[in-house]
Amino acid sequence: MKVKADIIRIYKILHTWVGIISGMALFIAFYAGALTIFKESITHWATPPHSEVEASQLQDVSGLIARIIEAEPSAADTVLLNLYPDKYHTHQLMWINQDENAGDHDVSTNRYYTGRLDKKDQLLTEEVHPVPVAEFIDTLHRVVGLPVDSDTNRWIMGVFATLYTLALVSGLVILLPNLVKVFFAFRLGRKPKHVWLDAHNVVGVSSLPFHIIMALTAFVFAYHDLLYDAQDNVIHDGQLRQALFASAPKPNPLQSTDPSVMLSPESLLDIAQTASPSFEPYQLEYVGITTPKASVRIWGYDDYALAPRTPGGFIAINPYTGEVQSTDYLPGENNDMIVVNSLFALHFATFGGSPIRWVYFILGLAGAWLFYTGNLLWVENRRKRIKADDALCSQRKDTRVMASLTVGICLGCVCGISLMLASSKWLSLQSQAVFSSYQWIYYLMFFAALFWAFIRGAARSLVDLLWVAALTTLTIPATSLLAFILPDSGLWAHTEPSTIMVDVTALLMAIGFVFLARATSRRVYQSGAIDSVWSYQPKGA
Repeated sequence: MKVKADIIRIYKILHTWVGIISGMALFIAFYAGALTIFKESITHWATPPHSEVEASQLQDVSGLIARIIEAEPSAADTVLLNLYPDKYHTHQLMWINQDENAGDHDVSTNRYYTGRLDKKDQLLTEEVHPVPVAEFIDTLHRVVGLPVDSDTNRWIMGVFATLYTLALVSGLVILLPNLVKVFFAFRLGRKPKHVWLDAHNVVGVSSLPFHIIMALTAFVFAYHDLLYDAQDNVIHDGQLRQALFASAPKPNPLQSTDPSVMLSPESLLDIAQTASPSFEPYQLEYVGITTPKASVRIWGYDDYALAPRTPGGFIAINPYTGEVQSTDYLPGENNDMIVVNSLFALHFATFGGSPIRWVYFILGLAGAWLFYTGNLLWVENRRKRIKADDALCSQRKDTRVMASLTVGICLGCVCGISLMLASSKWLSLQSQAVFSSYQWIYYLMFFAALFWAFIRGAARSLVDLLWVAALTTLTIPATSLLAFILPDSGLWAHTEPSTIMVDVTALLMAIGFVFLARATSRRVYQSGAIDSVWSYQPKGA
């Protein structure tokens, strides 16, 4: 396919600059996003085992919920019944108090409570502290490294998603004339810059469908409220909200509002299984059960169907009458929401079970690497372009700053997340870690890495920070190993396959960082390629 040279040149400029502007933020989004694919496993890995008394029988839960609401009226808004508290290392019954001023997705100020009966049938309630480390990694993913998932931060993320889309389109136009040739051009033994460029092109082209999905869905997630408002005014004549919530529970003034007479969880689960036999419930979320709009959302998974949300999907049932109120969010349900639900599933990898999640994990890491290499290539090319002849040139200040920013931000993110995960079990030995604990750990590590990149220089700090990344990541499985060696230390290591894989994956990534650190060290200190940003020459040498 022939494309005019001047058009190619324009798209090269566009691809370069939007990539440079958005690359570091997108690195954080993709690296954290890859880990978020296994958010549930990370949460279980970081959660200490419970020494709590036995859970209540399911047939007694309705009465227990009624007593909790009588003692703690704020629990009436939402009560969570976890069907497998031992398996998921959580409490059987929980409720959440949210800050009224916090955004819909902001979990940083949430406070969690649980209730149970003691041996004398007395109600005991207490505040509990679920480990929020995976929640904070998810926040980093959703708002490109900013501390809180607010509307403003999501709009910022949307700007980067727009630039990301421009980079994808312009990159494709650049490659179109030589797409096949470029795709198979990866050959070892060439100059390092050409090898990196070939690898950058191969990864970019081969994962293009994945990146198109991520770019489009991220833009919609950022501006969905604004998009809905625009549709409401232009297309639906102010009736969009009624259309969207047409299947929401309708008030029934004739039904009871006494939680003690609700249907048992077993009966509700039977209704859900009848609606979808392959649906596997794990949690019941009771909403507004002291009001005429009472509902219970039964959450679960179905590996054979598309799930519309990260926690799976749900069926909404009236807890008093057993009437099915909505199946719009039930995995595999083919209804008016199928398009929207499919987009959610494609973004969150909530289909196809573990194999698809591992594919997304690898693609996420590859995406982060793609943005990182894009910046490295720009920095190196910038140096070559400012040379007037074959003599060595002095690096321009703006290029040195960009090189240090790339190293500091990207590896600062890697080191910060690894340090957070490694510290989560140690924090539990001393106190109940809250959301802000992980914010402090992450940003201290992040800014320390950034500071080091500037005072040490891009080349040398790259080696140093790769070793730090290896060390902090290795500390994750080392902590679990220490729990086996010293069981009296208070540390723990769960033995479910999903939590063991957290340690195994961290170990493999730590080994990968060691190899990268050694190879980079040879490149920086021993390669003899002195005319490069990524080599170091002592002054006077």
